[in-house]
Amino acid sequence: MSLAAASHDSGTGGFIRLTDSQRLAWLRLIRSENVGPRTFRDLVNHFGGAAAALDAIPALGRRGGAKRPIRICSSGDAEKELEGLARIGGRLVALGERDYPPALAAADAAPPVLSVLGQGDLAQRPMVGLVGARNASAAGRSFAQQLAHDLGEAGFVIVSGLARGIDAAVHQASLTSGTAAVLAGGLTKIYPSEHVPLLQQIMTTGAAYSEMPLNWEARAQDFPRRNRIIAGVSYGVVVIEAAMRSGSLTTARLALELGREVMAAPGSPIDPRCEGSNRLLRDGATLITHADHVVEALAPSIDPALRMAPSIPLEEGPPDHYVELESDESERGRIMELLGPSPALIDDVVRHSGANVRQVQIVLLELELAGRLERLSGNRISLAR
Repeated sequence: MSLAAASHDSGTGGFIRLTDSQRLAWLRLIRSENVGPRTFRDLVNHFGGAAAALDAIPALGRRGGAKRPIRICSSGDAEKELEGLARIGGRLVALGERDYPPALAAADAAPPVLSVLGQGDLAQRPMVGLVGARNASAAGRSFAQQLAHDLGEAGFVIVSGLARGIDAAVHQASLTSGTAAVLAGGLTKIYPSEHVPLLQQIMTTGAAYSEMPLNWEARAQDFPRRNRIIAGVSYGVVVIEAAMRSGSLTTARLALELGREVMAAPGSPIDPRCEGSNRLLRDGATLITHADHVVEALAPSIDPALRMAPSIPLEEGPPDHYVELESDESERGRIMELLGPSPALIDDVVRHSGANVRQVQIVLLELELAGRLERLSGNRISLAR
């Protein structure tokens, strides 16, 4: 099984590198209030750079109806985060830079920046996600370990979430070949805390990724965000023992939305820990009982074409046509009229309003920064309730 090991010899072409000032501006922008990955991308593309976008946020928020000034991350706070990262041996990697996982860069709403601890060159190898139950059976853990070991020998990086059960088993089994832990909290707030020694072992040949601030304590709502990154960095996801209501099924759903291969190991039909993973198989997931099955399933996906350049410009440029839009209240009114609490496709808003895409985007930016817009999967939006 040598497919993965030879699949990413693409040289250094196509990568970018931010200047120190750009990196600081990118971090400030993504850490500012109501700025998520999609909003970040739209702001930078519209205003020509993160620094110009930061300057525009107050006016955008006012026009969107914000009831108070939007909190903008200060240069001092961003510098402290970068300094804290450096103290623990970490670094901030931007979308499109060499150490940013290429499969994640190709995903919709990829985080603009990742905090990375450990081996940066891990991103140049194809990754596969292995996830499953926290209260996994002995048989499930043993199978997961064997699968992780064999896939590591085949050249894959094993990705999981550092949780108890299956996650810990696959990380431990792939310490020699290389494994990546995706964290729900910051790099200094490891959960569960009992896995701090495991993470230290991972660092020797592997890496940890987080999109959250350095000292962020993980909350319940942060784990689906972590699962989104597990799905995003991976060419495919294997589920090993998952109940019907589990984070592993969320990871599988997110992988499916990204067009990634979803695989599952069959389990006992009378074990509730396997009910969700067996349901995946019934719904069309690829059945996996051996590492060769994973290699075969992922062979068509492992393609340097996934190493796409980000859509975010790196050079400061003139702002777009915000002034023209600001003076056309009738255009803005038609766009607002089409929005409501029910989800709508952005393309439908463009078509029915008669406005151009940039005009619609800026109104959506105003509303989102004001906390009045929700972005949903499938390029849909709705007004916040």
